[in-house]
Amino acid sequence: MVRSALASNRSRLSRGPRPAALSVPAISVMVASLTALLPIISSSGWWPDAGLMMLLAWRLLRADAWPAWAAAGLGLFHDLVTGQPIGLSVALWPLFMLAMDIVDRRTMWRDYWLEWMVASLFLALSEVAQWRLAASEGAALPFSAIGPSILVSIFCFPIAAALVSRLDRWRFRR
Repeated sequence: MVRSALASNRSRLSRGPRPAALSVPAISVMVASLTALLPIISSSGWWPDAGLMMLLAWRLLRADAWPAWAAAGLGLFHDLVTGQPIGLSVALWPLFMLAMDIVDRRTMWRDYWLEWMVASLFLALSEVAQWRLAASEGAALPFSAIGPSILVSIFCFPIAAALVSRLDRWRFRR
């Protein structure tokens, strides 16, 4: 009885994800990007960038989910779906992935609060970059208009992290 339990535990160690579940991280980021197509009407842009939140949550949970260059393709999909200028997410998302690689190498430990702070910084930087690009194109948008979007993104990140955690658990369950 004990021997069979040890053998079954040994066979589950170092198992990778199911072959069909290898694309779950990319698909979940793409589905999150599609939330921009929901018919939500507001006079100010308070809706969080769900695609970026999922990308950051996957990268913070699993550094090996995909390489940094894969974020460029996901960013292109995000730009095409959301209507942002093509190249904004293509440039920002791989930079965020590379910056998180640097954070991984420099920190000896990470906890939930540090990950939330890193994700908050990148979500805020993304909103500021979108605002700056809109301002350079002539949009008369005050800086205070991006405040609600930043706050909603920061407070919605734990939801994205919990969803990614559940998806990752499902990926490895057999």
